[in-house]
Amino acid sequence: MFGPVTIPFGVRMLFNTVKLKPGVTIDDVELALAEMCNVVKETYGDGQGGFVAGQVMRFAGFVSDEGSIDGGAAAQGGADHDLAIVTYWRSFEQHERSHADAVFREKFAQLATHCEHTTELGYELLWQGQPEAKVAADAKPAATKAAMASA
Repeated sequence: MFGPVTIPFGVRMLFNTVKLKPGVTIDDVELALAEMCNVVKETYGDGQGGFVAGQVMRFAGFVSDEGSIDGGAAAQGGADHDLAIVTYWRSFEQHERSHADAVFREKFAQLATHCEHTTELGYELLWQGQPEAKVAADAKPAATKAAMASA
């Protein structure tokens, strides 16, 4: 549940922002959110369903002045949402089929009762990477162990 995810090139990322109703807390929606995410993972997480991976994030309140232009969210009074649900799909069409399915719609409706609004936008992956030095450093201990074992 909290392990790393692998995102293959060519996937579609859906970024869903969720604004909770006034007075609703993350604790209030935790069960509905968990059930909805589990349905997506278990029902659509195969070649036919198209779900690859997902993440749920809570807005933590910090805004990067260095990464924002013209004041960014800080100049606008912060984020207009409380949660971000990020999902990765083999295709946008598979995402749409899953979300039209009655199994998903039931779970999403339970979450929606706590929401002021949600907005889900789709993105295509253009680039991804990690530091090359880290990849080499991670591989080095295994190579060193193999060399030592053969000595």
